[in-house]
Amino acid sequence: MPAVPAARLYSFPPVVRADARVLILGSMPGGASLAAGEYYAHPQNQFWPIMERLCGVRRSLAYPARLRGLQQQRVALWDVLQSCVRCGSLDAAIDHASALPNDLPQLLRGLPGIERLCCNGSTAYRALQRFFGERLRRDFPHLHCLRLPSTSPAHASMRVADKILAWEAAFRGE
Repeated sequence: MPAVPAARLYSFPPVVRADARVLILGSMPGGASLAAGEYYAHPQNQFWPIMERLCGVRRSLAYPARLRGLQQQRVALWDVLQSCVRCGSLDAAIDHASALPNDLPQLLRGLPGIERLCCNGSTAYRALQRFFGERLRRDFPHLHCLRLPSTSPAHASMRVADKILAWEAAFRGE
């Protein structure tokens, strides 16, 4: 039986407000997120519990209210990749040769208050550096680009408490 080719997947639009100061960048939404049409929809993903702790946005709220809560805290969301071919949900399954980036420089030009780019995991950070590293250093020298531990349930080698500490430090600007 021939293998079924992996489909091209597409990320979500950015969730931003003009006064955002932190932009959280994922790599590409996982299968549960794509199916739900929501950022970080997998029930074991620690993103929303961490945001509840850092921003006071209750994870029990309906998704639109959670997004509004982040925006009120001047936090924006997007993904580094606009599209890619991936078999399954894991970042490790992304066909990097197929990856196309979102237009992050254009978004940043419209959001001059962004101070930090917080990459949710190593794959997002590597993609950010691959597609935009030199350009970000040249055109946006004030930005701090941080690689944070992934909130994904696939990143189980780190305790949740340690993830929270790393994300807290990033939000404090350390």
